[in-house]
Amino acid sequence: MSTSNDRMDVRAWSVLLVLAGAIFLEGIDVAMLNVALPAIRADLGLSTGMLSGVVSAYVLGYGGFMLLGGRTADLLGRRRMFLTWLTIFLIFSGLGGLATEGWMLLVARFITGVAAAFMAPAGLALVTSNFPEGPQRTKALGVYAGTAAGGFSLGLVAGGLLTSLGWRWVFFAPVALSAVILLAAIPLLKDSGTPERPRGGYDLAGAFSITGAMLLLVYGVVRLEHPGNDVWATLATFAAGLALLMAFIVIERRSANPLVRLGILRSGPLVRANLGALLFLASFAGFQFLATLYLQELRGWSTLQTGLAMLVIGIDTVLAPTVTPRLVNRFGNVRVLFGGLVLAAVAYGLFLPIGLDWTYAAMLPTMVLLGLAFSLTYGPLTMAATEGIDEHEHGLASGLLYTAMQFGTALGLSAVTAVNIAALGDATTPQAELDAIQAALIVPATVAVVAVLIIAFGVRTRSATPDTAPAPADVSA
Repeated sequence: MSTSNDRMDVRAWSVLLVLAGAIFLEGIDVAMLNVALPAIRADLGLSTGMLSGVVSAYVLGYGGFMLLGGRTADLLGRRRMFLTWLTIFLIFSGLGGLATEGWMLLVARFITGVAAAFMAPAGLALVTSNFPEGPQRTKALGVYAGTAAGGFSLGLVAGGLLTSLGWRWVFFAPVALSAVILLAAIPLLKDSGTPERPRGGYDLAGAFSITGAMLLLVYGVVRLEHPGNDVWATLATFAAGLALLMAFIVIERRSANPLVRLGILRSGPLVRANLGALLFLASFAGFQFLATLYLQELRGWSTLQTGLAMLVIGIDTVLAPTVTPRLVNRFGNVRVLFGGLVLAAVAYGLFLPIGLDWTYAAMLPTMVLLGLAFSLTYGPLTMAATEGIDEHEHGLASGLLYTAMQFGTALGLSAVTAVNIAALGDATTPQAELDAIQAALIVPATVAVVAVLIIAFGVRTRSATPDTAPAPADVSA
């Protein structure tokens, strides 16, 4: 797939664009739906609980089945899993657009989330297996990660435009895009090797226990958005999730063919990458929610104006595939990642003193810095997820990364919502709403600082280890 100069040929670029298109599809799908929620509520007459459930159902399906999806890609074949679940994603996205009742949307979004949970780790594993380690893989992952991050930012604008035509187009547009990707993927994608076939059968007990644990833990996090609602039920949900997680660990230790080889968690770079991903996505998800609240409900901006205001974050779509790989090759993955997280922490800090009359010029530095942060962070995190991991476990490693991202997104949203509600209380004045938003903004700022400290430990570890030979790309975190 490459020349002697480590340049990708036409077929390699075609494969990469198909895989990047799928992860872009997943990102833009989520972002567009978030913008369309008020229109969906108005048309279908959904309660607040049902409306939040439309978002939570996707997160539950995605986070609950991610580890199973990653391991299944290793066991049954990444190409097969990618194509199968891309087809299911297409079908249920279309069914969501045809929904006439709230429960129909819930079912459609849950299964769409499950489809993404199987499709995303298979796609990332296909990237790492189709491009050799070194400059070519670094470039491919830079393009892949930049496209993924661009889906979130561009989805805000696309969602605003499509919602103005009708909220159902937010579901129908991904159907058209996924159909194009599917038709291109069938002849282009190839598995790099024979899928791993366990001799003693599949670890069904491990699969059921970890999926149940993930579903319960993600649901518990979602319930934290309204901490005053039946605290004991929330605690019971977490307790049941933790009990299943402990059962899963016991099962995996005794299983001859474990679903998840627990030894993979002994990798310091992998653990740091997953913690960094969880915290980075938690901070951004929380900030994005609060910024949308501030612009639309406090300042009265339209969904399209809000999307355009955040469009500058989408500069990562250009910078991640072009600049980031060069920086990684020169300075090493961990230093680039560290720099991106520092920029994110500074960006959130700059937004803390927001006022009722802030101009967009005052907000622009935060948006620009976040675009740079995504450019320097998302790709290196994706690279670190599989660095040093045997190729036959790349699906599992990818599943761990995306599980961390989904938990981070759910946790970030829940944390800022809980702080915002607690700070606002029964007050209804604009100043009180602003004070509540400012109080909640401390959460993403603090979380970003914690992420910086965790990755800083990786920088120190790397600096303390002398290089024995020059490498084309240092991709450890």
